[in-house]
Amino acid sequence: MNNQFRREDVDFYSSGTRCSAWLYLPDGDKKCPVIVMAHGLGGVREMRLDAYAERFAAAGYACFLFDYRNFGASDGNKRQWINVKQQLADWNCAIEFIKNDDRVDGSKILLFGSSFSGGHVITLSSKRKDILAAISQCPYTNALASMGTLSPVSSLKAFPLVIADLLSCLSGYHPVMLKLLAVRGKAAIMAVPVPDYKGCLELIPENSSFVNKAPARTLLEFVKYSPSRYTKDIESPIYYAVCLKDTLAPAKATVKCGKRSKKATIKEYNCGHFDIYLGDYFEKAIADYIDFFDNNIK
Repeated sequence: MNNQFRREDVDFYSSGTRCSAWLYLPDGDKKCPVIVMAHGLGGVREMRLDAYAERFAAAGYACFLFDYRNFGASDGNKRQWINVKQQLADWNCAIEFIKNDDRVDGSKILLFGSSFSGGHVITLSSKRKDILAAISQCPYTNALASMGTLSPVSSLKAFPLVIADLLSCLSGYHPVMLKLLAVRGKAAIMAVPVPDYKGCLELIPENSSFVNKAPARTLLEFVKYSPSRYTKDIESPIYYAVCLKDTLAPAKATVKCGKRSKKATIKEYNCGHFDIYLGDYFEKAIADYIDFFDNNIK
């Protein structure tokens, strides 16, 4: 199936804050299943999540792709603030909003998340009973798994900034910022090998709203958040896309978590964390994802 589709700008509200979304609608009068989507840690929707949405829409799915509050085209007066509780609230508001849009089939809600939002998809799938199926691509699973990938030098350089940022909370929101992404040895939330750093840069189009920084306290969000504890509670089908050369979301931890889900499909791709967004790995993955959804919407 290779349908034509259109994309509309849509706003919804989460805790009173306007969040910006793109709604992809296949042409025709048929109400389609809808895939709710959001990006990973500090990312924005135009960093190749739109490429996934376009392919899903061409295959006959509506897609609702949004920016979290404080990021991208969404409002929020605490820019670049990454907060797990708020991001999950944004997801829940997005789902409730779009399932009530009479242009889609609100009885068939699907989820797609990647990296940090892959972790959110795990959490949401365990807690909501209205999720028909979900895809969790190279997901963040827990702090222990991700801590094993950290550069000790980068961590030491980041630690004083975390302390300074926490102290800044005493006087309101005056954050001490830390780079989201840098090469190993630099102070960053994600300090990665050079090939991964270059791979991430390839995801950023010209004139993107992406900002390569976040409050240093973001590092503490990993300590508090473990989607892996919820994998055993997921009742609906879930697809775990595992990148075998992942330096941010270790493959071994993802496979271990995935095996706890009752209706898990676990597929391994011989690539790095950012490789699956582009080229041959993207083509293979998106074909697998469409097959998975096709087999689980009946």
